Amino acid sequence: MEVSRFPSFLSSAFSALVFFLDARIQSLTVRIFRGMFLAQDQRRTASRWFRAAGIRRKYKSAYRHLAAVGRESLSMSTAVGRLVLKHPAAQSEKIVIALDDTLTKRYGPKVEGAGIHHNPTPGPIGQLLEYGQNFVVAALLAWHPLHGVIGLPWRAQLYVRQKEVATLPRKYQWKFRTKLQLAVEILQWLSKSLFSPGKAVWIVADGGYAKKPILRACRQLNFTLISRLRKDAALYELPSPSKGRGRPRKYGEKRIDLAKRAAHARGWSSASLQLYGRPEVKTYKSFLATWKSAEGVIRVVLVKEKKGWIAFFSTNPEATVAQILETVASRNAIEQVFKDVKEVWRAGQQQLRNLHANIGAFHMNLWMMTLTELWAWDQPQRKLVDRADRPWDNRPRRPSHNDRRKSLLKLILQEEFRALPQRGPGTRKYKKAVKRLFQMACSA
Repeated sequence: MEVSRFPSFLSSAFSALVFFLDARIQSLTVRIFRGMFLAQDQRRTASRWFRAAGIRRKYKSAYRHLAAVGRESLSMSTAVGRLVLKHPAAQSEKIVIALDDTLTKRYGPKVEGAGIHHNPTPGPIGQLLEYGQNFVVAALLAWHPLHGVIGLPWRAQLYVRQKEVATLPRKYQWKFRTKLQLAVEILQWLSKSLFSPGKAVWIVADGGYAKKPILRACRQLNFTLISRLRKDAALYELPSPSKGRGRPRKYGEKRIDLAKRAAHARGWSSASLQLYGRPEVKTYKSFLATWKSAEGVIRVVLVKEKKGWIAFFSTNPEATVAQILETVASRNAIEQVFKDVKEVWRAGQQQLRNLHANIGAFHMNLWMMTLTELWAWDQPQRKLVDRADRPWDNRPRRPSHNDRRKSLLKLILQEEFRALPQRGPGTRKYKKAVKRLFQMACSA
């Protein structure tokens, strides 16, 4: 069955997305978006999307449409970003963006852009390497009053190893770029296309992105970077006031040894902070230092844990300890994004070989997750988690992303159900049977 009725928010979002595509393929692309919602199979390949959308004869064109989405992913990501920034979820004093990369496992030797990468989740068997495609992803971190921090992904860049770039067809004109260079491109895109000059933007990333290219880009774009600090970082004290002629010193002369600072018994403080959705008492030290990689002054925070200590930093010296640690804790939301986009939307299972088709399919999974979260933002919890048919499962808990997706799917099917003819012989029995089928589809 082809579903043609969506909530007004999704309808307007789909119109904004397909605006950047050729007018001849816009209608079929919207049908593919519908198929993503309706596909209920455990393995959601691109062909499953097409079947759920009712695409039969034009399936070859649908594959080409995915490649078109990949080629226009920058413009379409900008459209999604503007939708997010207009939403109440992004109405705060500062915008927090998380940067990280994720691996989507693939199979087959002819998948363009795939290669052997470090496996971030080796599992019990300890598989350190994995074959697949690696994407650098940017996600906005929004604070929900009931559900905590929620990640809203909107932009990704495919990382292709230099070894695999040589195997790509020349028509792509693909140039090798490191993950850091891809992350810098994302930051420049954010500054140019989405954020006004006076907006406070904080970037939170894993320690692997706390390198000079990212630090320099954040300083040039007036972004604040918060990340983990290496324990052997070459930090120096603040420079002493200049007494003579010449330019004042930018860095201090005395080297700071973080291990010695952490081992010293004095200077520790304790405070109760809201971390990972619950209050926690943290013992910390905070001080200012100069770092050549950051080209200036940073604020360093040492946190005492059960097994040693951890160092964090902020390129904004005026950031408080609570702001730094709460922002670091909120970075966990992008890890949840990767989990949901793979387990709920089945990113990486589309069985595509074309380079741009893979980029388009991955972005479509990110956008569908973001649009679903935006739709569910103001919905009551009882609407998102309906356990009327499971009276034994009545424990209150935060709705998962899959709960939100199923709630939206149920609404879509209900709208289609209400559009059935209201008169005619056997209408009541027919509607009763269709309603039962819809309930079966929603619980699948």
